[in-house]
Amino acid sequence: MDFELTETQTMTRKMVRDFVEREIIPESLKYDESQEFPDHWAQKMGELGLLGIYIPEKYGGSGLDSVSYAVTIEELARGDASASVIAAVCNGLACEPILRWGTEEQKQKYLVPLARGEWIGAYGLTEPGSGSDAAAMRTTARLDGDEWVLNGSKALITNGLKAKVLVTYARTGEKKYDISCFIVPTDAPGFSLLKKENKMGIRASDTMLLGFDRMRIPKENLLGQEGKGFNIALATLDGGRIGIAAQALGIAQRALEESVKYAKEREAFGQKIAEFQAIQWKLADMATEIDAARLLTYKVAHLKDLGRKHTYESSVAKLFASEAAHRAVDAAVQIHGGYGFLKDYVVEKLYRDQRITELYEGTSEVQRLVIARAVLGK
Repeated sequence: MDFELTETQTMTRKMVRDFVEREIIPESLKYDESQEFPDHWAQKMGELGLLGIYIPEKYGGSGLDSVSYAVTIEELARGDASASVIAAVCNGLACEPILRWGTEEQKQKYLVPLARGEWIGAYGLTEPGSGSDAAAMRTTARLDGDEWVLNGSKALITNGLKAKVLVTYARTGEKKYDISCFIVPTDAPGFSLLKKENKMGIRASDTMLLGFDRMRIPKENLLGQEGKGFNIALATLDGGRIGIAAQALGIAQRALEESVKYAKEREAFGQKIAEFQAIQWKLADMATEIDAARLLTYKVAHLKDLGRKHTYESSVAKLFASEAAHRAVDAAVQIHGGYGFLKDYVVEKLYRDQRITELYEGTSEVQRLVIARAVLGK
């Protein structure tokens, strides 16, 4: 077993970290306050090949592996969680299903500009009345001649404001799992942006309520087979959870770094607070859990590269990394004391940004269900 990153993975980490230090961290708080989408971050990520990291070069991607992807999302999240989720959705939720289930024509038309970063992609599964129970969706699609007609709405859609392409799902039959997957150009007739959500964290990443009112898309925009969309959704989320685990990991790493820095500078009772055992133990717990989360995250990324089923491993990594990050940001605020409650210190933002990692792409409760079923052999 080799726990060292390859030369390419190490170079990827350095390239992304340099970009983060130079362009993302200096503007992070500004975008958190304004809630504007950071267009030039996205443009630069596209130019660097970060929006199609493991997509083959022939389809416009960087042709790297999933471990490089995890490293990239971790480093982006270390700078700003919004940047990381913009990239994670483009890679894992927009590009990947088109790569895996798309026709060659679909790949040339939609995947290439997405992987190149020329377009932003989004993923539409959640609805106002269905989140964890995705099969309860009410959006419908019916075939009318050479077009599909979609009616319904999608909620909490990351990148929804800027997306040129949406990979989405709709009910195409009467049975519970009669669901199909579609590629939706956001200039399709009947598509609308209904509401931009005002969020606790990841505020530079737009989150939208989208509407489909007799929205028409070409018949050939069906992704995969009719009625097999739910299987596509579950398989896509297996890979997507790698991105969320890596995002949580990056947030936790930044929390540790800020805590170490502050503990070495802050004095109380005549000495640096880093000298107090209570602070040292918090730092030790943070470091230990971050190392464990990193191993779990890189492991599942490696399994994905091997082409092995990784439903269990992705849920384990996502669950542990997100909850370890929760404990890390909580400890970071505590180490900073009253200053940790002020927006002048980045740990306040990390505290808010982290919380979503336990919710999206499957809540912690859903991850425990997935893990338990695997353990019980169900």
